[in-house]
Amino acid sequence: MFRISSDSFISIFAMAIPIVAIIGGITAGIVKTIGQQRLAELAHKERIAALERGVDPSKLPPPPVIDFGPGYGVYNPMRRYHGLLIGGVVCAVAGVSIAAFLMIMETEKNAWAVGLIPIGVGVALLLSAMLVKPRNDGAGSVPPPRY
Repeated sequence: MFRISSDSFISIFAMAIPIVAIIGGITAGIVKTIGQQRLAELAHKERIAALERGVDPSKLPPPPVIDFGPGYGVYNPMRRYHGLLIGGVVCAVAGVSIAAFLMIMETEKNAWAVGLIPIGVGVALLLSAMLVKPRNDGAGSVPPPRY
């Protein structure tokens, strides 16, 4: 018979937490999108029914607009710059933290070098953020973000 020890149960439970969180987040997004689409569909059917009954179209309320969040579909170079900047700082700090942790815990080995990978990714993201940073030289200045 198959028996589960307490250690294996705890490890299975620990792995289930992020899986449930990810699946829950994806499910919440899908439910929200389906709900917004259904609301727009019902408003459209109601509008068609009112038009069939002879209601003046100018007296009808405007159809609902599905909102995908602030700034969706609008290109904003500052948004890209800030995303790269935040990602670079987070990766670099995580790499330094991993390297420091492994340097303290593994005194005889060079395990701290594992932290160089996220540090390199963080530095690359910071460099790319500097490359794509919008320049405000007057001509073609960047409009303020619409949030």
